[in-house]
Amino acid sequence: MKIKKEKIKVYDMTCNSCENRVERSLKALEGIVSVKASYSKEQVLVEYDAEICDIDKIKESVKVAGYSVKNSNSYKVIGIFIVAAAIIFLGSTTGGFDMNAKLNGASYIVLFIIGMLTSIHCVGMCGGIMLSQSISKKDVSKFQAIRPAILYNSGRVIAYTAIGGIVGALGSVLSLSLAVKSAMQIFAGVFMIILGLNMAGFGVFRKINLKVPWSACSVKNKPTAPFLIGLLNGLMPCGPLQTMQLYALGTGSAVKGAISMFLFSLGTVPLMLTFGALSGLLSKGYTKKILKMSGFLVIILGIIMGNRGLALSGIGIPSFMDLTKDYVSSSSSESDIGKAVLKDGIQEITMIVDGNGFTPNQFYVKKDVPVKWVIKGDSINPCNNAIAIPTLNIENTIKSGENIIEFTPSDKDINFSCWMGMIKGTIKVIDNLDMVDTSKSDESIQEERPPSIYGDDLNQVSTDRLIKKTTVSDNIQSIDIRGIGYELEPLIIVANKGMNTRISLDLRAFDTSDEKLKIINSDTKENITSADVIKGIITMDVKLDKVGKFAIVNSSNVLTVIQVVDDINSVDLEKVREQYFSK
Repeated sequence: MKIKKEKIKVYDMTCNSCENRVERSLKALEGIVSVKASYSKEQVLVEYDAEICDIDKIKESVKVAGYSVKNSNSYKVIGIFIVAAAIIFLGSTTGGFDMNAKLNGASYIVLFIIGMLTSIHCVGMCGGIMLSQSISKKDVSKFQAIRPAILYNSGRVIAYTAIGGIVGALGSVLSLSLAVKSAMQIFAGVFMIILGLNMAGFGVFRKINLKVPWSACSVKNKPTAPFLIGLLNGLMPCGPLQTMQLYALGTGSAVKGAISMFLFSLGTVPLMLTFGALSGLLSKGYTKKILKMSGFLVIILGIIMGNRGLALSGIGIPSFMDLTKDYVSSSSSESDIGKAVLKDGIQEITMIVDGNGFTPNQFYVKKDVPVKWVIKGDSINPCNNAIAIPTLNIENTIKSGENIIEFTPSDKDINFSCWMGMIKGTIKVIDNLDMVDTSKSDESIQEERPPSIYGDDLNQVSTDRLIKKTTVSDNIQSIDIRGIGYELEPLIIVANKGMNTRISLDLRAFDTSDEKLKIINSDTKENITSADVIKGIITMDVKLDKVGKFAIVNSSNVLTVIQVVDDINSVDLEKVREQYFSK
């Protein structure tokens, strides 16, 4: 007997259960004395009789068990990327239709069709979990490859049906608070990221030795795992599911509620089953590599899921789709920013909800002034049919037509989203709305500016600093303006109509990336005159022949308003202040 000890690298182990599989395969060889596999170190220690067994037989046994002794980066995974791209796209889009309208007087056949139409949404929301259950780790028959997908969807159907029966019987809908929905999505996102990192084989998680409940190895060791995961997945918050719960509630019957949810869930099965089965069939022949690559997909889906949960909690983190949308919108002439309009002491903002999301999705409102938020439901679907505003503790259903939300903003910005956190927006709270130009997308909503020279509260600033009249001498009126940082002082100039006007601007402390200062007509947007910006004192000569508002503009931002009147001597500056800066 000639005993040898060898340390052999073993790649493609995805969890601790892989250790047992490697050890069982090697122990079946004649001449093996002892075996100790390590998932964290990616190796196996083998003690064997060299007269009976050799290293080639050992390596071949490792391969037979489904693992590799060479680290290969040649992943033939085009198919899995197709699935990944489709799921990520479906999970980030908001298209759909108004389920509430279709459910009015719906027959059982219509319920099935509605399920088919909303299954696109289901793939986007549950695709990552479904995919993790459908990966096969060895060559199997076609039926065995799609079996996990069948079990997973069977679990979902049973869970949906049970929910329908319970809701119909109890006469109350299963609803979750905003905080619970947020926590569930954040938890699911974190768990999916950990699962994906484990599947992808990152070393740090091998050292920590995390054991993921439904890893691919556990699926093989427990054939019923996909079914159980499907049951649990049926309890995840989902737009179509919540709408169907309301429909089941209206039936007032456990039997009718269960049948309604059963037919709806059956409608979601074809597309979900196709994706699951496709991933199972694609994995045949190179399953370990696909499993590793699918880990990256699950990480991405986990980030998306976690981001939605953060949105529901009021934390605004832009997603890839948000950044893409921002880039496209910044290249177009259309602004996606709204500014409140003051009417009878109440500021009003209007937003349209349709298949494209929220338009506009960014607003400016004035601090401490009541807001009437008019939300027009043009095209309602299962995702945009409710709006969540965490900082105001508001979650309202959006119906077709006009919806009203009223609140008074404090000094903090307000993030809002659809109830699932997929569509997001921001309400920016400021002191002076007249300083906002919405003619183009404004990056200041995402980026913090330096502190204002006027402080945080304009109400604490004296009128003679905010507003000044021109000085008249020899039929010429003049005004001195200082540029400090990104602002001008004063904010409002009151000038006589029809007089030659000389504006002197001290720009020695003024910061700007735009080389031009312009005076424009606020009503017509006509450019009256302009001047080059230099580090020094410049003058702008102009004659304003009409009563109204004009503006000094730089980089599309209004810096100072020129209020032209018939006679400046009859103007009360306190009334002007009340007009522009009233609480």
